[in-house]
Amino acid sequence: MAVVLVLQARGLGDLLTAVPALRALRRAKPHDRIVLAAPHRLKPIVDLTASVDAIMPTAELGGLRWDAPPPQLAINLHGPSTESIVELEKTDAGRILSYRNPAFPELSGPEWQTDMHDVDRWCHLLESDGIVADRRNLGLVPPVSTTSHRGCVVVHVGAGAPARRWPPDRFAAVVRHLLVLGREVVLTGDAHERDIALNIAARAGLPTGQVLAGEQNLIELAATIAEAGLVICGDTGVAHLATAFGTRTVLLFGPTPPRWGGPPPHLLNRHAVLWAGQLGDPNADTPDAGLLRIGVTDVINAVDKQLNKGSAPGNGVQPRRATYRRVG
Repeated sequence: MAVVLVLQARGLGDLLTAVPALRALRRAKPHDRIVLAAPHRLKPIVDLTASVDAIMPTAELGGLRWDAPPPQLAINLHGPSTESIVELEKTDAGRILSYRNPAFPELSGPEWQTDMHDVDRWCHLLESDGIVADRRNLGLVPPVSTTSHRGCVVVHVGAGAPARRWPPDRFAAVVRHLLVLGREVVLTGDAHERDIALNIAARAGLPTGQVLAGEQNLIELAATIAEAGLVICGDTGVAHLATAFGTRTVLLFGPTPPRWGGPPPHLLNRHAVLWAGQLGDPNADTPDAGLLRIGVTDVINAVDKQLNKGSAPGNGVQPRRATYRRVG
């Protein structure tokens, strides 16, 4: 049996943008063994894609430990960096499919384009090798929730870097508004963000029992997102989960534009995407100036419109078109 190794050693959102490409690969190579090199914590979501035979735990570049016979094909869904290509070369793969890098003239992949949606990016790479990909194939089957918060509003306070984290006092103001409306609200985030979530809850008058940050594993978080009536968050993996489950959202973008990683434009109008139109450093240690231009009133207005459209939990139906709203 031929083995195909796929490198995507990034986070949740990056994995979810690669789902259409992984499914296209599965369709094109139904009898091959597809191994995904990715962080082990993502395995529950990888399993939901039904596209991968095995996961090789790889938390970061330099962490790939391939001790099996050389794969027939190695695919770089990590990026065109020298480090990622070197990782795949170490496996002695028969062939490497990657975006072009001048340091490796023998690799004939396409040129990397910065201004491209991540879903398009990975599908385009496979299509350059003759594998047809369906960019709409993003949906995931919702996992079963052990503790149900069906129809609630999820406010996800986390972000991969401070640059992408909206201020806690503003989240608290939105939560207060939701409580006045009589909505059930839960706060999500990882263990490192629990103190932030508790602070927001205290400011908003939300019972601490509604703070799920730091108390859920990834599959429990996914189940909560899938059954929510609305998700409010920044440019995070949770936003991509909501897209995959068809859950209505209010998304706060900055410092990168939604055309790079927001809900793809072909989706149904279930997403209110706010962006100030200003680029910045997504990995900065302070909140992005463009993100700070999104005010509490902007978010509350978007939340009210989304709730008025109907707050039934996402059912995985693929939408037609996303709404990107410029603010500021």
